[in-house]
Amino acid sequence: MTAPSPAPSTAPVRPAPSARRVIAAACVGNALEWYDIAVYSYFAVYISQAFFDDSDPALGLLLTLGTFAVSFLIRPIGALVLGGFADRAGRIPALSLSLALMVLGTLLICIMPTYASIGVLASVGILVARLIQGFAAGGEFGSATAMMVEHLPGRRGFAASWQFTSQAASALIAAVLGTVLTSTMSEATLNSWGFRIPFVVGLLVGPVGIYIRRHVPEAEPTAEALADTTRKTPVREVLGGHKVAVLLTIGALAVTTCLNYMITYIPTYAIKTLELPANSGFIAAVAGALVLLLVTPLSGHLSDRWGPVPLMLPAAALVLALIYLLFSSMVAAPGVGVLVLVVGAMALLKGTYFGPLGGLMAGLFPTRVRATGMAVGYNIGVAIFGGFTPLVAQWLLGSTGNDASPAFWVMVAAVASISALVVCRKRVPRRD
Repeated sequence: MTAPSPAPSTAPVRPAPSARRVIAAACVGNALEWYDIAVYSYFAVYISQAFFDDSDPALGLLLTLGTFAVSFLIRPIGALVLGGFADRAGRIPALSLSLALMVLGTLLICIMPTYASIGVLASVGILVARLIQGFAAGGEFGSATAMMVEHLPGRRGFAASWQFTSQAASALIAAVLGTVLTSTMSEATLNSWGFRIPFVVGLLVGPVGIYIRRHVPEAEPTAEALADTTRKTPVREVLGGHKVAVLLTIGALAVTTCLNYMITYIPTYAIKTLELPANSGFIAAVAGALVLLLVTPLSGHLSDRWGPVPLMLPAAALVLALIYLLFSSMVAAPGVGVLVLVVGAMALLKGTYFGPLGGLMAGLFPTRVRATGMAVGYNIGVAIFGGFTPLVAQWLLGSTGNDASPAFWVMVAAVASISALVVCRKRVPRRD
């Protein structure tokens, strides 16, 4: 007698999420991270006066920028912990945790009493808030980008470009808020409580982002990798077998990260060095963010056709050739119009380079360690060429007496990226 066939499973089959939903879930945390970074950098002058000893304004600003830089030192630790968690437990749990931690850090900045109220505890509190955000951000990029390229493998460059497009959108929102606040509020009001408004706005993203992320399933390649019980610990495998890929990730990231943080430093540069009105730097930042918003996804789309290096290498070479001229133009003719043109040019080169970058980095690592590998390389690169950029720029200005000297640091980053891209083109195979 023929054995009865097994009853069909009654378990519901979860439909594959749409590309739009995957991109939204991946990018929401990255958007909040970069929004908070942009807001902190844009409002550094006001933060220094509120939370640090303002008896010496120059020292207070350096301490504020130093706190900004130090918070990036913890990002590689967050990359190891949260990136490893994403490769062991899945992208979604890791992304939900990183977003919750980012919201906590933002909340602390919103409610922190001023230096006038609690003294040095205010400075320590801001440092703790930035360290929490830095740790959370350490695991964000690798996990989110890995999720997108694994859900949308046929459009790797375009999908990953939205990580960077979300950064541009965040910078745009931050710059618009900065323009509105500095144009409509008095200096006293901004120093008193107005500078907190953008951080309060950032808090609104958190609950929505966590909800979206918890309703996206793992991609099939991720689920298969998680089911492999023979694989090594992700951190051990990355540090043991993928050191070259990590170094190439750091190098490839250098110039675009340096440019990004230099653009966020422009409002401070415009006020302190060029002696322009406070809203001029924010107007230029809005223009730069608009350019990035348009160019980044386009270059990501083109990289799926032509490959990433043919777009990225010329852009990095142009940055190396033109950045000192751009800074010299701002110094020679300080004004809102020149500032907008210079930042727009920086953003055009950055967007062209930026769009293909996520797909390039994802291709350096296999699925089983992709989140960890990308997170480690990305966050070491961001710590070196990102978090320290405003501090290095301020130091160069003070030590050289040359108002165009911040360009020197960008040139160093451009050389690092060009070198990494040459190696990527010749030696690194594209991975699935």
